[in-house]
Amino acid sequence: MKLIVGLGNPGKEYENTRHNIGFMALDNYLGSVTWQNKFNALYTTTSINNEKVIFVKPLTYMNLSGNAVREFVNFYKLNIADILVIQDDLDLPLGKYRLKVNSSSGGHNGIKSIIDNLGSNNFARLKIGVSKNNSIATKDYVLGTFKKEELSLIHDLFPKINAIIKDFPTNDINTLMNKYNGLI
Repeated sequence: MKLIVGLGNPGKEYENTRHNIGFMALDNYLGSVTWQNKFNALYTTTSINNEKVIFVKPLTYMNLSGNAVREFVNFYKLNIADILVIQDDLDLPLGKYRLKVNSSSGGHNGIKSIIDNLGSNNFARLKIGVSKNNSIATKDYVLGTFKKEELSLIHDLFPKINAIIKDFPTNDINTLMNKYNGLI
């Protein structure tokens, strides 16, 4: 069993914001599904390549995302290696991505919360670049909505993100990093 978490903030006012790229990636991959509520998160389950996968969108707001992730990990008795977290990354250019494992939060409060709640940073991350704008406060920038041309770049990236999600259940993170990190 695998757990794929898309980070974001709940509510209409946060749709299409840079911080919600994780929610956007899951919605793009899954299309129209029925989400259920459990552990202060929306979740749905499916099978990918005969492996059960739980998709989660925490409803705790970004800074407390780890609370919901910990509940799913504990309830389903998941290994840390079976988790993929999809997040925004200010240090990557818009429209680029990077798979990582065993790295720091890099100042991302959602990732910091997950690390604190799991007691480990040894989970896979799919970092999606949203660039940064030093003339705007970081909080305002990540909570700002994508411009039309920026959304176009994100949508062009979704086929690669979907391929990574599809491959995650049956491949270890090192295999995925070797396969996909060279494509950016």
